[in-house]
Formats: sequence, C-alpha cells, structure tokens
Amino acid sequence: MAEIEDGHVDVVGMWVTEDGHIRQELLPDGRYDEARGDRAGAYTGRYTVTGSHLDYVDDTGFTATGDIRDGVLYHEHLVLYRESNPS
Repeated sequence: MAEIEDGHVDVVGMWVTEDGHIRQELLPDGRYDEARGDRAGAYTGRYTVTGSHLDYVDDTGFTATGDIRDGVLYHEHLVLYRESNPS
C-alpha cells in the first residue's frame, strides 16, 4: 500500500469483497460510493484518513471506521481488497 506525502496511506480506488457483492469506491476528493449487488450508490458519504485508519460519515449521518492492514481494508464487519487495474 503506497503512502502519500503526509504519511497517510493511499486508499483511493475501488475496494471489493472477495465475492464482489460489495464495492466501495474511495474517491480522491474524500467522498465514497458503495454499491451492494445490483444497487449502485447504496451508501454514499465522506471519509478521512489518519495514517492507515479511515473514518466514514454516511450522507445520512451514520458513522463507521476502517483500517488498512497488510493491504486489506477492514471496514466494520467487511473485508475488502483493492481491485487491480486491468493492464
């Protein structure tokens, strides 16, 4: 996992569960868009990164956290993997 200049982990990109059912896109502007199955935009909101820790605030006000460990995003009860960019 690359680190950006300020020492925080670079989390921007698409993260997916092993079965591909949940897809969480972390955007460079600090927003996220989470799809679940066929439901695009199931959850949207903003996130901040402190080191390898993420804090999420859903647009409805719901809060959650996540941590990057060994290149894996542990987001509450979910385990997400960075989606590789096709070459």
